Amino acid sequence: MTRFKIVLSYDGAEFVGWQRQAAGVSVQGLLEDALRVLDGRDVTVIGAGRTDAGVHALAQVAAFTLARDIDPATLVRALNANLPPAVRALDAAIVPASFHPQFNAHAKVYRYRICNADAVSPFERGRVWHVPGPLHVDAMRAAARLLEGDHDFVAFQATGSDVETTRREIFSSRIVDCGSSPGSALLCYEVAGDGFLRHMVRIIVGSLVEIGRGRQPAEWLGRVLASRDRRAAGPTAPPHGLFLVRVEYPSALAAGS
Repeated sequence: MTRFKIVLSYDGAEFVGWQRQAAGVSVQGLLEDALRVLDGRDVTVIGAGRTDAGVHALAQVAAFTLARDIDPATLVRALNANLPPAVRALDAAIVPASFHPQFNAHAKVYRYRICNADAVSPFERGRVWHVPGPLHVDAMRAAARLLEGDHDFVAFQATGSDVETTRREIFSSRIVDCGSSPGSALLCYEVAGDGFLRHMVRIIVGSLVEIGRGRQPAEWLGRVLASRDRRAAGPTAPPHGLFLVRVEYPSALAAGS
């Protein structure tokens, strides 16, 4: 039995999210179906994070154990031959049997893309949140930095969640210009942390846009954080602007060694 770690990229528009569900097509379900063909048995796939319906991934990490003797490069080719074009295996490595893609990760990085223009390019459709009208970007930047550090983020958690603790450490929280030139219409919220609550990034982005629109001052975000009340925060941004950029591991696991 061999334990594999794989890196995946997918367009989440077609899927009900990462996790297999009773109805709808999930990324986990597609992988498990492809691996059943490859290994001749049911294979359980564990992901580093459960991206929601419509959320994309540039480099999601997953792990599973195979009985078949196969090298990583051949595994990547075999998976891509059995997966739809919206999901691609990018890399694979053999890892220790104890490797867990979620519990062994020490950081996840997300990017949320906002198009602040009168019109959205058809090539960006489904990959940005269109927010027309002026935005106070400097205020958004100041507010984003207030979230850095170890805090209770329960005010930025969707209702109905069931987690042991809502404390998370945010290593970096920034609004950056993602366009081809300074002052372009494409803004990104980039955040890195040791973990994230359900809809946490999208609720933060919805709150930052409230500040950008001038409906709240920058310091309001700190008060929302301290309130521990989801009702105090802004709306939840739509899923299609969100990308899981990468999952980071200790150096011994990063390359699968």
